[in-house]
Amino acid sequence: MTISQAIARLRRDERGVAALEFALVGTFLVVGLLNAVDVGYYTYQRMAVENAAQVGAQAAWKNCSDPSTMLPATVNCTTANGAAADLSSAITAAIQSSSLGTSITLVSGYPAEGYYCINASSMLQAVGSLSSKPSNCSAAGNSALSPGDYIQVGVTYTYAPLFPGISVMGASGITAITATAWMRLG
Repeated sequence: MTISQAIARLRRDERGVAALEFALVGTFLVVGLLNAVDVGYYTYQRMAVENAAQVGAQAAWKNCSDPSTMLPATVNCTTANGAAADLSSAITAAIQSSSLGTSITLVSGYPAEGYYCINASSMLQAVGSLSSKPSNCSAAGNSALSPGDYIQVGVTYTYAPLFPGISVMGASGITAITATAWMRLG
């Protein structure tokens, strides 16, 4: 048998074509499935980070909820028995109680606190420093309102995709997930 006869016979042979087609199509299906899993994993972690930030803000509110004696919280917050509370430690313990555990951290510079009012655009606007509470919200354009003491909690989490060489999340370049939560203390 010559080489040209062997090639002609191979060209007519249809055994294994279905397996070859399935391997080609199956590769695209698997890559699509891996992308869906990785995007879902990122979304779950993003929601966990946002939830942790909110839990941290709630911990600040819980530990410093007596406006007559504890506000501003970053200065005056004490525990129920009167001992000085480390607000950052309470917030850190709260944010690390999430499913992400100790991998989630409080961002440097947080918790941040200040006096805010709602302006004409229905947005919070800073109106005073912690050292002196403004008497009204005239700086925000509404002197009938009283300013509120708001605390911000910022958290961060180092993100790593499940399938870095295959998925769109690996190609996205996202290496950290951050979130900030606000809560009115008084």
